[in-house]
Amino acid sequence: LVNWDTFLQTAVSDDEVFHELVQGYFWHIRYPVIDPQPGEPTHVTVATTRPETMLGDTAVAVHPDPSAALDKLAAELSNRLEAASPKDKEALQSQLEDLQQQRKTMLPQLVQLRDMALAGRQVRLPLMDREIPLVADVWAKPEMGSGCVKITPAHDSNDYEVGLRQDLPMINILNRDGSLNNNAGSYRGLMILEARQRVVEDLQAADLLVEIEDREIDLAHSDRSKTPIEPYLADQWFVKMDQLAQSAMDAVTDGQVKIFPTRYAKGYLDWLSEKRDWPVSRQLWWGHQIPIWSRSCDDQQQLEQALEELKQIPQVAAGQMAYQVELNQVVAELPGADQDDDGQQTYATVHVGIEAEDSTLETELEQGGYQREEDVLDTWFSSALWPHSTLGWPEKNPALERFYPTSTLITSRDIITLWVARMVLMGINNMGEIPFEQVFIHPKILDGYGETMSKSKGNGVDPLDVIEKFGPDALRFGLVHLTTETQDVRMPVQFECPHCGTLIDQTKKNRELPKVACKKCSEEFSTQWARSPEDQQLPRGPVVSERFEVARNFCNKLWNAARFTLLNLEGYSPRQVTADQLAFEDRWLLSRLSSVTEKVTQSLDTYQYAEAARTLYDFAWDEFCSFYVEMGKSRLQNKDSRAVAQRVIAHCLDQILRLLHPMIPFITEEVWSLLRQVAPVRGLRDPQEACESIMTAAWPTPVETDHDPEIEAQFAQFQSVLAAIREIRSRQNIGPKEQIEFSVTCSDKIASLLQPMEEFFQSMANARAIAWGPQVEPPTGCATVRREGVDVYVDLKDFIDVAAEIDRNQKLRDKLVAQIEGKEKKLTNESFVSRAPEEVVQRERDGLSKLREEVLAVDNILQELSDLA
Repeated sequence: LVNWDTFLQTAVSDDEVFHELVQGYFWHIRYPVIDPQPGEPTHVTVATTRPETMLGDTAVAVHPDPSAALDKLAAELSNRLEAASPKDKEALQSQLEDLQQQRKTMLPQLVQLRDMALAGRQVRLPLMDREIPLVADVWAKPEMGSGCVKITPAHDSNDYEVGLRQDLPMINILNRDGSLNNNAGSYRGLMILEARQRVVEDLQAADLLVEIEDREIDLAHSDRSKTPIEPYLADQWFVKMDQLAQSAMDAVTDGQVKIFPTRYAKGYLDWLSEKRDWPVSRQLWWGHQIPIWSRSCDDQQQLEQALEELKQIPQVAAGQMAYQVELNQVVAELPGADQDDDGQQTYATVHVGIEAEDSTLETELEQGGYQREEDVLDTWFSSALWPHSTLGWPEKNPALERFYPTSTLITSRDIITLWVARMVLMGINNMGEIPFEQVFIHPKILDGYGETMSKSKGNGVDPLDVIEKFGPDALRFGLVHLTTETQDVRMPVQFECPHCGTLIDQTKKNRELPKVACKKCSEEFSTQWARSPEDQQLPRGPVVSERFEVARNFCNKLWNAARFTLLNLEGYSPRQVTADQLAFEDRWLLSRLSSVTEKVTQSLDTYQYAEAARTLYDFAWDEFCSFYVEMGKSRLQNKDSRAVAQRVIAHCLDQILRLLHPMIPFITEEVWSLLRQVAPVRGLRDPQEACESIMTAAWPTPVETDHDPEIEAQFAQFQSVLAAIREIRSRQNIGPKEQIEFSVTCSDKIASLLQPMEEFFQSMANARAIAWGPQVEPPTGCATVRREGVDVYVDLKDFIDVAAEIDRNQKLRDKLVAQIEGKEKKLTNESFVSRAPEEVVQRERDGLSKLREEVLAVDNILQELSDLA
């Protein structure tokens, strides 16, 4: 039994099927009992969502032990009810009561029907006037409906299993195109939906339709044609999956194949663990024709003759050709079953498979009465051969030896089972080893509405437009920056007006129009759907996304920092730099560079591209450009410190370029070339001549001796306080030339870290430190910013806007009070306190205490500001 696509008229695998809820019906139908005895029911009632399939019914099933089945279900519901949350208990209690009522009213009849089934009783199939048996089978659910279920083995996967267990006939009522065949009697030739309507009408006319119930149905559809799937009984070729699947599972569990992100390995293993045989026959015109030849034999003598002829073929003895005999077993006791076109029943069929293409042998087989299989292989079967078939397999050659297995496969999560798993099992089976060592499952890029970008929808950005507007490096770095492990990337799409440059959000409506009018300048421009001469004469509106602006800005920042470095390398002389020659900021930056190199390398090794990009973004922009370059300006102008400062900044720029090159290839190559002109020999411990191209330069490695956690912690504290000072300066609109005074309340340890940084506060924020330590009190008329472990006060007697500060602190107080109320409400909820883990409850209590402390601090500030007002 296979999934049949009636539109494409081919079988499809389970992995090529998707399910969708649709509005449908449950038709309740009465089947008359044959020769009912006194006290027995005259009819049994069954329900179905596909009444036309009743034409192929071969039994009605009831449960073999309805009492035990109902008791088991009641016990399960009782256990669930006992452990359920209050909100779930009502629904479970209702289910349990319904089940108890079902047992009370239906159990005697279900037991009676079971006994009738065991006695071999039969019912009459409506419309077909065919007698079919009552059978006892566990597929029947005594808690559902009447407890009886119609069995159509040739058109339902569960019924097919019942048919095998009960040895029932299997009657196929469909043709390949979805029309009904001769087995459907007077309904022959009707399409499925037409037959459904006719069957329902005829049941109503015969007074056998009890009820039509509205119902949402989980309907299977073909992923290829989007049409409903029909279970269909057909001769198909399958690949036996038990050993193949196990080998592919072992490859991942043993670590031979590593999947990134690691969470996707579970779906891979779960799918393979089912070990379902794989239907590979496809009734299509395109694809690899199945290399099997078959010959029918009418009797035992013909079969023996065919086998004797095969044994004489040299390829059989050499193991290059195999054959298999399929003895005929009638599966449906109907006129004409298993007959060929001449009405002759086939005794047996001999199937022959050839290991490699051999035109002479193929001709010999066909002259001997063999016909090649017309079906083609599932496209995923052919695709699974890709890692080795593209290298000349099955022939051995240098390319196959050199490039198999490869190192990495990069693909999307939706074909992990369809392609990745099958490539692994095919590679192990055909080549004896895995096809690749690592698999990276990348996210998808979606538009702003969460839809997959598609040319047919017109909702995708044009890479060439992005390059034209933002640059090729911005395109590349922008995508890497967005490629997280956790979710798909949403990228809002915009048209760029070719007249005024305004970005216009793409909507589901305007993306389908041949032309769009700019909201700013009102001029029209064409889209990809422009077809008329008038529309095509309009200038085209590029399709871009503003999400690349961050990447463009970063590339500009990198370029400007490189220009600054190059302009300050005049007189550069390479020489070894010893630890005692390094300034404080040099030691900090080299420590951070070592840490960043280690983190970026690890991120790239594990395909965490966004993590690598964001680490480099923060380091290059915030630490190298915003801090180190600014702090080094005075040293680069001082003849005593200039030489060492030049060597350090040239070395650090060199390393940053190498780390960024995979993500920003063009700018880094250009800067590398310019840097080589002014500083061809670079390095601190052992200066070496730089390669001509960065593409051949070695990847950086962390320098353990440079790593200094203490100096990184000291600098992080400095950065935090400096940011607080700048925030106050910005908030109060104090110009950069105005010197301000600040003080810090902090621990003695933090004070010892901040004190040596006084000169940098002065040079980078024009701020003079007054005091720091645990005893420091906020001066009158100050602005305050709280950071972790510190309170920063800036004296604003000459700058403060008292009214603005009161307003800001009042808003902060209101926000804190709202958060307090939320936590108080949660902690007074008995359900939360009793059911939540203790650590979660304690965390909420600690958070509440902290918020209350913050409100008190804000109240003190407001009081001081009020005194100044």
